[in-house]
Amino acid sequence: MIKKEFEKKRKEKKQEKQQRREHRKKSNASKSFEDMIAYVDEFGNITDTPPEPKKQEKVAIESIVISTPKKEEEEITPLTGKVDFFNSDRGFGFIKKTNSGEKYFFHINNAFASIEEGNTVTFDLERGKMGMNAVNITILE
Repeated sequence: MIKKEFEKKRKEKKQEKQQRREHRKKSNASKSFEDMIAYVDEFGNITDTPPEPKKQEKVAIESIVISTPKKEEEEITPLTGKVDFFNSDRGFGFIKKTNSGEKYFFHINNAFASIEEGNTVTFDLERGKMGMNAVNITILE
């Protein structure tokens, strides 16, 4: 009894699936490629009507400029900061930038020998192995 009911349900599902397939074929057959085309008008809206050739503006190729504006030369102002830490035995230290509080490593080779903790200095930055390093250090005081 159960096998017959199961078989009956399976056949009904198969028939429903076949009917749905036929219905989809009939509904899609009426749509043509021309019905699926969409156009964009001069305002960027999608429409189903093609644009009128009279409304199209012609643009002269010479009027199109593709470039980036020239960068005006900026005055390079040296960065200022205070020597936050300096180890004279090992020859390195850190400078704390005045306006942002960032710290930059420096070596004694890039500074005057008379540099000490607390000195106000100007410096430039250079990329090092571990990050940005202070170079060309001069004492302001």
